[in-house]
Amino acid sequence: MRRLPLYLIALLTIVSLTACDGSVFYDRQQTVDEHGWRPDEAVAFDVEVKDTTTVYNFLMEVRNSISYPYANTFLFLNTTFPDGSIAQDTLEFPLADVSGRWLGKRAGRYVDARYYFRRNARFPMTGTYRFSVSNGMRDSAITGLKNIGLRIEYSE
Repeated sequence: MRRLPLYLIALLTIVSLTACDGSVFYDRQQTVDEHGWRPDEAVAFDVEVKDTTTVYNFLMEVRNSISYPYANTFLFLNTTFPDGSIAQDTLEFPLADVSGRWLGKRAGRYVDARYYFRRNARFPMTGTYRFSVSNGMRDSAITGLKNIGLRIEYSE
């Protein structure tokens, strides 16, 4: 068996690392209080949009600890458009299956998962959009959530 030269292995590694996530338009995460994220503590993501013809997929990223006490989470999403109008959504994301096994990728005491909440959508106008996400659970403050993220990918 022939071995690949070291420079070729290094080149392939660099190309594969830089080629990842070429389809991402926006990807940011915000930390929430893992010991008690209250409904009045929204996290916000400002997205600058210059093109209304491109089609996107919208995802919510959730990082929870393995001590999160529920199998799902509800989030309230307020989208403020450049003209000042607001759209409100309630999003539900499963974090564990019926047997209690965590969904997503687990690393140590945290689980990372991504959920589509809108597919093949366009921004209706140019300008800055604000996506504000808050705790939508019945508890006044939920524990065990670590990060909430917004990811917008180019649709294929």
